[in-house]
Amino acid sequence: MKAHTSLHNAAAIGLLKQLIRIPSFSKEENKTASCIESFLITHDIESKRKENNVWAVNLYFDPAKPLILLNSHHDTVKPNSGYTLNPFQPIEKDGKLFGLGSNDAGASLVSLLAVFLHYYKQQNLSYNLIYAATAEEEISGQNGIACILYELGNIDFAIVGEPTLMHMAIAEKGLLVLDCVSSGIAAHAAREAGSNAIYNAMRDIDWFKSFQFPKISDTLGKVKMNVTQIESGTQHNVIPDTCKFVVDVRTTDAYTHEEIIAIIKENVQSQVFPRSLRMKPSALSIHHPFVQAGIKMGRETFGSPTTSDQALMPFNSIKIGPGDSLRSHTADEFIFLHELEEGIAIYIQILDQLILQK
Repeated sequence: MKAHTSLHNAAAIGLLKQLIRIPSFSKEENKTASCIESFLITHDIESKRKENNVWAVNLYFDPAKPLILLNSHHDTVKPNSGYTLNPFQPIEKDGKLFGLGSNDAGASLVSLLAVFLHYYKQQNLSYNLIYAATAEEEISGQNGIACILYELGNIDFAIVGEPTLMHMAIAEKGLLVLDCVSSGIAAHAAREAGSNAIYNAMRDIDWFKSFQFPKISDTLGKVKMNVTQIESGTQHNVIPDTCKFVVDVRTTDAYTHEEIIAIIKENVQSQVFPRSLRMKPSALSIHHPFVQAGIKMGRETFGSPTTSDQALMPFNSIKIGPGDSLRSHTADEFIFLHELEEGIAIYIQILDQLILQK
């Protein structure tokens, strides 16, 4: 079995190198989706595809058994200006594999695929597995996992592959993006007239900066708000009558999104328009069988401040994967090859112990 797993490890690393060579920015993942399809074909695995999402189920699928989703994404952000290496050239050096998407989330993507290969032909599994390589995660796009969830079946539990050093994110913050509009009255800047929309916005911005939501989540801590963009004015001698600004709100399970928006609207004068209510916080009981199995293996639990496709999943899920979140979106991104191999081993060791109820 160990030699068999080693072959899957080598295949996973080879696939990751292929994926690094192919640009796969969000909404432009067509070629990496095809690459993953081809990989599955070479392993005699039938898959399905919608848009740039690819998925497959274990050979001896039994609808009477619980269904576990193995999910990660194959889109990447664009490389930043700090790169000293070619982001699309997989380079092995000092035990590291460099390349855009190697850490976020290529290592998780191929590790979960190696795990899927490991179990694919096993007849005595106590659960079913469905592997899904999905698109548009980096932008929470409508044509990512959201567009295939209803086609995947009645999922009982999901393992979401993101770089966590193989520790277990049992909770994840949600996200609200708010477009705010402060109003004023336009006038000539030389006269004592009008109402400056920028000054009016500043009062609200100061509130966003200083307000603390009283309820604090046990796993995710405080709700955090940051003003991240601002736009106003047409020319230097006109007092602006409109000031637009954007607020990034990282939400917790202590409040619903609707409750947070209501509190904000009670305290600011600006109009507040949430872009979406889709990206909800998530939390998994520490008593869940997967968490308990991980704890027995020495894996730690934590609440994640970053969002992922987990926010779109209306069922129990956990975020765990090889690599380090601190490397995500950084120049000369890399994964330690031993992290990838250890990640595959840890996934399998936990799944070998896992017993789920349908």
